Amino acid sequence: MLSKIFSCATYGIDAYVIEVEANVDKNLPNFIIVGLPDNAVKESKERVLAAIANSGIEFRMKRITINLAPADLKKEGSSFDLPIAIGVLASSELIKAEMLESSIILGELSLDGNLRPIKGALPITVEAKKKGFKRILLPVESAGEASIVDGIEVYGMESLNEVIGFLNGEIEKEKTNTCIEDLFSQVNKYHLDFSDVKGQENVKRSLEVAAAGGHNILMIGPPGSGKTMLAKRLPSILPPLTFEEALETTKIHSVAGILARDRALITERPFRSPHHTVSDAALVGGGTFPKPGEVSYAHYGVLFLDELPEFKKNVLEVLRQPLEDGKVTVSRSKLSLEFPANFMLAAAMNPCPCGFYTDPHKECTCAPPQIQKYMAKISGPLLDRIDIHIEVPAVKYKELVSTGQSETSEVIRQRVINARKIQLKRFEGNKNIFNNGDMGSKEVRKYCVLNEAGAEMLKMAMTKLGLSARAYDRILKVSRTIADLEESEFIQPQHVSEAIQYRSLDRQLWNH
Repeated sequence: MLSKIFSCATYGIDAYVIEVEANVDKNLPNFIIVGLPDNAVKESKERVLAAIANSGIEFRMKRITINLAPADLKKEGSSFDLPIAIGVLASSELIKAEMLESSIILGELSLDGNLRPIKGALPITVEAKKKGFKRILLPVESAGEASIVDGIEVYGMESLNEVIGFLNGEIEKEKTNTCIEDLFSQVNKYHLDFSDVKGQENVKRSLEVAAAGGHNILMIGPPGSGKTMLAKRLPSILPPLTFEEALETTKIHSVAGILARDRALITERPFRSPHHTVSDAALVGGGTFPKPGEVSYAHYGVLFLDELPEFKKNVLEVLRQPLEDGKVTVSRSKLSLEFPANFMLAAAMNPCPCGFYTDPHKECTCAPPQIQKYMAKISGPLLDRIDIHIEVPAVKYKELVSTGQSETSEVIRQRVINARKIQLKRFEGNKNIFNNGDMGSKEVRKYCVLNEAGAEMLKMAMTKLGLSARAYDRILKVSRTIADLEESEFIQPQHVSEAIQYRSLDRQLWNH
């Protein structure tokens, strides 16, 4: 007898429906799975048969053929265990077929018949709803994440027996519900706060400007000056995630299997800090079965690269496309996938190999050619995509022992939110630009017009400080953000003056 069960698989960060066709006949006992299964899917026959036996179900082994359609798409992972088991039992007339047509079923089986959590529950539920399915049955540990999607019944199941009883109408199950408002009531409850940081007021200000305009930032300073400490607090001053942003971010983490089991939705901006030994595939995504990388895990959040020159050159170069386009395209001979990667880059580095080139209290032991070689590890095209370079000096003793209270992240965040509102209004109608950091040359010419005094100041800076040509547009964009923070319609000379201070690497200090 033939039965048809509907399941789902992920493709990139989206999902597609898979038909699990099960045919059981009376020929010699055998178990075959076709439809381009990977090793994990091929091995599911052992888990399915053991789970059926250990669940106390009377089942006589016959010739079983499972087809996963469409047959031309590679099927991977262990989430097909449950639909295959249900298909086998339905074909053996042990399960009623009434609910099967309107249900998506998926889950990994343990040998005793219990269900284990799966990856990608959120995008799968989104696709199930889009295709008009009434309900989704999946492991109870993945149900909270799936229940974020409104308009589809989500049932969390603990075992194969429970699924059979539910489908046969023998037991009733409560639908899993998640209150979105309760989840978002916890938004921006960060443990790290800017008020913890002693001194470094100029660096805090530069991070506020970076957050307000969506600018990438590079911090340069000696070891122990607080670069990492400051970067970790950057998400706490960014505007709260919207529901749509939270949903897209959660989809990425869900597909990758890195979403914490007790979290149904990511409501805080991600902060990712990969080690400098990371490979290019781990950073931007890839692999035999393409998976998202660190840049996608940092989507709508912050990607922090500490000790920037220590990263391999080829790894840094692959950052250029996601920084420019806000997405990563992974191409293979048979498929091409896109992963979102709209993140803010924060990077930190020492000014020289020993770290003390700009430190007034410690002597630098590096020769000029060593410093030049060290700085050259970061290419011009990558620096082109970083709007703010800020020097982070060593903290003075009197600042360390100061008992004065610094501004909290909440106060800074409010100014950032107000500046972002001004930018959203400015770029209304433009689908690709949401903040000043996204502006291209056309928008810079339109929205970053200087008055005579401002233009004269910028001209003087370009010549006297030896600023490079690439710095020109960056200074204008950052000036526009500083003006927005002050709610000024026009860019004033003081805004240009502050923006010029944020171009450390373009000055003659490191260029000679």
